[in-house]
Parts: sequence; C-alpha cells; structure tokens
Amino acid sequence: MIRRAFLAVALAFPAAAAIAFTAGDAPPMLAAQGSLQAAFTPGDDVEGLVVKVIAAARRQVLVQAYLLTSKKIARALVAAHRDGIDVRVLVDAGQLAKGRWSSAVSGLAAAGIPVGLETRYRNAHNKIVVTDAGTPDAAVLTGSFNFTWTAQHKNAENILIARKNPPLAARYAANWERHWQDATPYKK
Repeated sequence: MIRRAFLAVALAFPAAAAIAFTAGDAPPMLAAQGSLQAAFTPGDDVEGLVVKVIAAARRQVLVQAYLLTSKKIARALVAAHRDGIDVRVLVDAGQLAKGRWSSAVSGLAAAGIPVGLETRYRNAHNKIVVTDAGTPDAAVLTGSFNFTWTAQHKNAENILIARKNPPLAARYAANWERHWQDATPYKK
C-alpha cells in the first residue's frame, strides 16, 4: 500500500520523488562533465588504456585491485612512482594469500610503493584507478577488468574511464582513502 502511494506521488510529482530519493544517506548525484571512454575485451586494448591512464597522472595514482598480475600495469605504476607521482595500491588480502599475485605486489613494494591489504571484506572486489583527484585533469577508471593478462586475453571484461570530472574523482578518492585507513600495510 505504501509502495503504491509513493509510486502515485512519484508519477504525479517527479521532482518530489527525486527529493525523497536523495534525502538521507543516499549517495550524491554528480553532474555529468568531462568525457567518458568505454572499452571491452576481447577486442580493445584495455590493458594499454590502463597503462595510459597511469602514465597521464601528474600528481597521484590510487589503485584498488582484486587481482593485479599484469606486468605492463605493474611497470607503469613503478614508472609513475619513480617520476615522483604519489602511487598507492590497495589489494584484496585473500587473493594475495592464495599466491595468485604475490610477485606483482612484492615488486611494487620493493619499488617503494605503499601497498595496503584489504582484510575487512570477504572480497575487496573493487577494480579502480583514480588519478589526480582534486585537479581539473582528474580521471577515474573502473569496471570489471582485473589488472591481469588473463583479463586482457581470455576474458570478456569492460572498463569505463571518466576524465575531467573532479567531483567524481574526489568521491572515488574519498572512498579509496576510507579503505586505505582500514587496510593493513603489506610487509614482505
């Protein structure tokens, strides 16, 4: 009965429905701005696009990864770090414990990149890269694409890159930071 009443109000007064929907703890609506680029495997060089997003960073690269075994992506992160970019990586501790990508993580840590292990969740399933949050050139890369050779060559995956949308990048960076505060520092 309440559901039907809400639907009737929503149909009669769409603005009221929008206000009711966004009240309370609902996530903020962000204005569309900048550009969007979608890519898919098989077919597109998604791994190459991830590398380009990292290489375009001028201040910061924040990564959340469920799996990270791609040598190209790991090399791009190390190169950015060596260029003075603030690079930090969060990884799913459960996947690391299974030995699926310890070499990439240990290589990042050995290069001086801070790595945090997400242990609070059954699966830390985020796959994101946020670059230069807080600047006009901010970018967010997200999607199903694990940062692996298999994701590029054997799987059906997707990414979406949102460029020049600082509010969106700030929201992703704030969420990343919340996860970073809960993470356990990786130690070799």
